[in-house]
Amino acid sequence: MSYRPEQAAAIRAMRSAAPYIRMYKGKVFIVKIGGAIFSNPQAVRSLVEQVAILHQVGIRVVLVHGGGPQLDEMQRSLGVEPTLIDGRRVTDEKTVELTVMVLNGLLNTQLLSLCRELGLDAVGISGLDGGLVRAHKRAPVKSTSGVLVDYGQVGDIEGVDPHVIRSLLDAGYMPIVSPLSADAEGNVLNINADTVAAHLGAALGAEKLLLCTGAAGIFEQLADPSTLVSYTDLAGLKRLEALGCFADGMLPKAGAIETAIKGGVRRVHVISFKSTDALLAEVFTNEGLGTLIVADIKVLSPAEQVVGAKKP
Repeated sequence: MSYRPEQAAAIRAMRSAAPYIRMYKGKVFIVKIGGAIFSNPQAVRSLVEQVAILHQVGIRVVLVHGGGPQLDEMQRSLGVEPTLIDGRRVTDEKTVELTVMVLNGLLNTQLLSLCRELGLDAVGISGLDGGLVRAHKRAPVKSTSGVLVDYGQVGDIEGVDPHVIRSLLDAGYMPIVSPLSADAEGNVLNINADTVAAHLGAALGAEKLLLCTGAAGIFEQLADPSTLVSYTDLAGLKRLEALGCFADGMLPKAGAIETAIKGGVRRVHVISFKSTDALLAEVFTNEGLGTLIVADIKVLSPAEQVVGAKKP
């Protein structure tokens, strides 16, 4: 008996994925999505479908989301022009209220409703739930241009208590986390979602942190996709930063990548949500799509140190 071509392709795909399923079953993956993805409902659906597959094969997925573009839109609808410096939002008291509305009220609920439709058991929380993220208001800091900036109600993370996340994972739920916290006095603070994802990855001993962005990865030249960096390490990341390869939203991502790896996350991947099934391809196939960052390139085998090679 011979299989039809589509049957044969499906069987080959399952056989190819099996070693990775065995390798990652029971491991924690942090998947972070930015607000840009929500402008494309089909991209959101595709991403959640891919996350559902990871969950269904036994990978313990924590989904962290931002919501910058939606908050920009909300602010402008109220006649307030958003202020972002070095990729981070200046957040006054009114903006904090809008942030809660957008992150917890709109986007978290949107993701939960999609999970319900797809039969994925998920629970929406923020950094305030169960004392998950402890933070304090950021003191004024110098921007990359040397100007002293007061970011307002923006938080710097003091620590993470992953108990509530572990409890949800152990019960078979997928946590969907919005990047809000509060200080010791109960003042709500807005925190960069990449930063929250990195600290959660470190606290949970995550195998991978996957940053799903609008770009295909990290480029040596910002406007030239042909200069995609297939893999690098922390030293290489610093070199790219010194060369000016990061701008705007990539600046906090670079810091988050460093935080995650120094905190014990084995591998960080920067991939594009615009590429079809990029998340599954990065995890279950022999070819990497985006940029892989590790602590030291020496941990990569010679076969891995080839452009387009698998990034396990």
